[in-house]
Amino acid sequence: MSESYADTLNDLTPELTGARRVVVLISGNGSNLQALIDEQTHDRLGGEIVAVISNVADAYGLQRARDAGIDAVVLPHGEYDSRDAYDGALIKVIERHEPDLVVLAGFMRILSTRFVQRFHGRMLNIHPSLLPAYRGLGTHAKALADRVTEHGCSVHFVTEELDGGPVAIQAVVKVSEGETEDSLKEKVHAREHLIYPIAVKWFLEGRLRLEGEAALLDGTPLPPQGLRLSHADAAEELDEE
Repeated sequence: MSESYADTLNDLTPELTGARRVVVLISGNGSNLQALIDEQTHDRLGGEIVAVISNVADAYGLQRARDAGIDAVVLPHGEYDSRDAYDGALIKVIERHEPDLVVLAGFMRILSTRFVQRFHGRMLNIHPSLLPAYRGLGTHAKALADRVTEHGCSVHFVTEELDGGPVAIQAVVKVSEGETEDSLKEKVHAREHLIYPIAVKWFLEGRLRLEGEAALLDGTPLPPQGLRLSHADAAEELDEE
């Protein structure tokens, strides 16, 4: 691992006292949720996941939450007449848990302006591309179609622009010859599970914040790509061959 990245990763000096509270929103399997739960289990998250909320009743991520003793809440979007009505109900459910941070972990809904503004500056998302490339869905197929040599994932603050909020951290994966969509997805997932807990910990410890249109780490504005973890550094962290 490069020395500069190791220094940044290890120099996690808490600036805040008291347990910081996290609410996670999911729609499916919840593998990124599990990565956060694993860090919390080892007291490495910097706070506590107090609730997991899903718009899908049978989302497996809800079982992950229950297994970890975390409040698992189902709020089906089909029971509401409009996006605004659903988001209003979701806001109420979230705020009952008084979160310091809202984490989107595969929450497959486009959020209303009202919702985004309510949690502005305290909501993070992870996206499977090196933003600003390939916003929206189908990122792996698009990357392969364009024959890119590098792909990856990004953790960013959520703003009203879809996948357009300031980036905190990215992780790169090299696209190999003969790469398939499934193999690329697997490699990107591994990097998501690596960097999402890092970004969440930075936020909960007061190191990461949104100021204007920039993400700041330790008071210093990050570049547009955030802190970018190279393929080599990510592979080393993940013990990849």
